[in-house]
Amino acid sequence: MNAPPASPPDLHGILRKFWGYGEFRPLQGRIVHSLIGGHDCAVIMPTGGGKSLCYQLPAVVSGRTAVVVSPLISLMQDQAAQLEQMGIPAASLNSQASWPEQQDVMRRAAKGEYRLLYVSPERLLREDFIAFLGRVPLAFFAIDEAHCISEWGHEFRPEYRQLRRLRELFPDQPIAAFTASATRRVRHDIIHQLSLRDPHKYIASFHRPNLNYHVRLTDSKSQTRLLLNAIEAHTGSAVIIYSPTIARVGETVALLKQHGIEAVPYHGKMDGDERSRNQERWMSDEVNVLVGTVAFGLGINKPAVRAVIHLSLPKSIEQYYQEAGRAGRDGLSADCVLLWQKRDAGLLAYFIEQMSDREEQQRAWESYHTVRRFAESPDCRHRQICLHFGETPKWASCDACDICAPELEWLSAKRAVATPARAKRKTSVMPDSALLTHMREWRRLFARDRGVPAFMILNDASLADLCRKEPATLEDLLEVTGIGERKAQSFGREILDAISQFYSRPA
Repeated sequence: MNAPPASPPDLHGILRKFWGYGEFRPLQGRIVHSLIGGHDCAVIMPTGGGKSLCYQLPAVVSGRTAVVVSPLISLMQDQAAQLEQMGIPAASLNSQASWPEQQDVMRRAAKGEYRLLYVSPERLLREDFIAFLGRVPLAFFAIDEAHCISEWGHEFRPEYRQLRRLRELFPDQPIAAFTASATRRVRHDIIHQLSLRDPHKYIASFHRPNLNYHVRLTDSKSQTRLLLNAIEAHTGSAVIIYSPTIARVGETVALLKQHGIEAVPYHGKMDGDERSRNQERWMSDEVNVLVGTVAFGLGINKPAVRAVIHLSLPKSIEQYYQEAGRAGRDGLSADCVLLWQKRDAGLLAYFIEQMSDREEQQRAWESYHTVRRFAESPDCRHRQICLHFGETPKWASCDACDICAPELEWLSAKRAVATPARAKRKTSVMPDSALLTHMREWRRLFARDRGVPAFMILNDASLADLCRKEPATLEDLLEVTGIGERKAQSFGREILDAISQFYSRPA
């Protein structure tokens, strides 16, 4: 894809047809034009900003195959399946597929049948795979989670370093790097490591004004009380609790159960099927609270998370920003609460001291001191985060953190208000309408019958818009955000029938 198409494609028509959106989000349109024009790109866009569409739509327009490098098998599989649901041919190549399945994908890819092909960094630069890619009609390469290529990044992965060979192996193919969290130093390193040629740079604001950042130093007793307060305050809404260890995940789930609050655990040592099942129960609103380690979250597409609660000091600002940023992706208000203890800092320091690589240790100490300053500083939380990523806000006060705004009511409560009786009430900071509750249950069952995650049928934002507009015809359905032509054709009639069933129920 080295030159623009002869006639400009109808990008808004394609956006509406496949994604069901009427307009691009900020920066999306410009990034799409850059990739269609064959330019290298470096894109830093916060979680929920719509990065995936920025390379998916140009791939559709190109008529060729964009190769997307992604670090997680589950993320690759979900994105490929989601695209197929939308009518865009896509596939992932990973070790979980059988050899005959992999051969079939490779055969179809060589024939140019896919618009997007998802692969891991380990597989991408194997000699046999490089030879295979030579037979694929390539559009461009998209590197997701590109901060993993930098030793200065908070999730450095050595296998990502191999990606610097892409430029020499495929000199004619554009390369686009995407990440949600990268400091100025990491951004420069990404561009250097990938040998990007005069890249078009797109850096969205790191300010998420709908997020309420609140940091509180606690002891074990007050942390438990505040955690229960938080769950009570957000009853009926999706909540993520980040725990520092696998053991604490189990302890926290057990604690919540004692207080009549159902929660599911998630960590890297769990059986894969159980982990997927727990994630799906949370994604489909069957269970509202998920307690996980840092293993949870990459690529999670659930816009209506109303609270993210950390039970320990994170390793870095980047890690905290990425994890806390999983709240409020629908643009509505959400709480991001850090309940830390002094012993967290001691534990982080202990692990840093055990590092044998002196440079790695130095980077870890820098991150430690930065996140400790963030937790203890009397300065605006939003401003500290923006400055960390190289953005200088023009404002001094955000009105959305514990420094600049009144304390959250449940944080100032002197005793825990969560009890087994009250925890089961369906009161929420965002009350569900009866129709929304009905359609959520329809979505859960419909997705279960099809064997796909619920968000692939309709994400939360689409479900809410559906219940606001209450479409009566397939034509009306196309006006719902996130419902494109393929979804309307595939199961639009079932959606309309579900709405009709709601209104035909006996009073």
